[in-house]
Amino acid sequence: MRESSPALNLSPSPNPGPIAIVGAGLGGLALARVLHVHGIDAVVYERETSRHARGQGGMLDIHSGQPALREAGLLDRFHAIARGEGQDMRLLEPDGTLLLQEDTPDDAPLDRPEVDRADLRDLLLDSLPDGTVRWGHAFASADVDNGLLHFAGGSSATYGLLVGADGAQSRVRTLLTDARPVHIGQNVVEVGIPDIDRTHPDLAAMVGRGNYWVLGDGRSLAAQRNGDGRVRIGLSFYGTAEDWFATSGIPFDDPAAARARLIELLPGWHPRVTALIAACDDTVVPRSITTLPAGLTWPSRPDVTLLGDAAHLMPPVGEGANMALLDGAELALALVAHRDDVAAAVKEYEGEMFARTSAAARTSAAIQELLMAPDAARKMLAFFQPG
Repeated sequence: MRESSPALNLSPSPNPGPIAIVGAGLGGLALARVLHVHGIDAVVYERETSRHARGQGGMLDIHSGQPALREAGLLDRFHAIARGEGQDMRLLEPDGTLLLQEDTPDDAPLDRPEVDRADLRDLLLDSLPDGTVRWGHAFASADVDNGLLHFAGGSSATYGLLVGADGAQSRVRTLLTDARPVHIGQNVVEVGIPDIDRTHPDLAAMVGRGNYWVLGDGRSLAAQRNGDGRVRIGLSFYGTAEDWFATSGIPFDDPAAARARLIELLPGWHPRVTALIAACDDTVVPRSITTLPAGLTWPSRPDVTLLGDAAHLMPPVGEGANMALLDGAELALALVAHRDDVAAAVKEYEGEMFARTSAAARTSAAIQELLMAPDAARKMLAFFQPG
């Protein structure tokens, strides 16, 4: 069955049809929203069956991405759901030495507020007309000669411009480049403490209102307040192979034993820090960290482009979501400025995006190097407080 979609007054294009966005993440939704603000229709195809099909992760530090929300007409609503206190920072060494404590005044500007990813995604979803997002549409392939998308299950749809906003394992990316994400020697175990203020008030006071980082010895613990009262904790092990989980001795099918093993893997760390791990619930999730080559580019074509992690997957140090939001807004604005020349719009967007995200990728890689250092906490202190 072929699905029909709203037509666009965007020409010339090698194929007739609408702007089709694959992936209802932050970047794809920002693109659809800014286009909508300017009277241009788009369709977002998402493989998940609904917005609530899976959890959306933890908090995001939204800083450079705020101009995209302004272009979307959503900045005030974003500020209403953002957590200014999430800008608080505590930085420690593994032995418990506190190197930095920054507490944000209640009236401080929202330069780098934290926001639940799910709340930000809901804000974008709710700003779109009904039917813009087509749930349960897993992209399978594209017939680029005829401008036709094929989805798992057998349905299809036409497109004039195909935008891959489908994340790290993007299928759309293969239409433009052979580049694939590669492991960067970091493996993360995600755990968490629910309702920490009630269940562990002593640990809640220790973590504070925002981010609590312990760095050193090729390991890190990053604890982060979420808006629902959960503290989300990521334990990173640097300089480890892609198959490290298989040899780490962490029994992921036995949460209590997994917590005990994680504490064993942090020898010499202060008991106050490892107490955070002991207090976690039974959610224990392994994640291998991969990135795309910094500065990745591809020859521009008028009918396909990429944004977000599909285009520039970076180390997870706070830039990815911001770059994705900017990608969506910048591509939309280029299409608005070149309504009659999609090829020119795509080329203009990609030139700006390549330069901007290459710089962000270099910064992210530099921060990643600091995190891997034996004295990572003091190196990060110098980064936060140069001079």
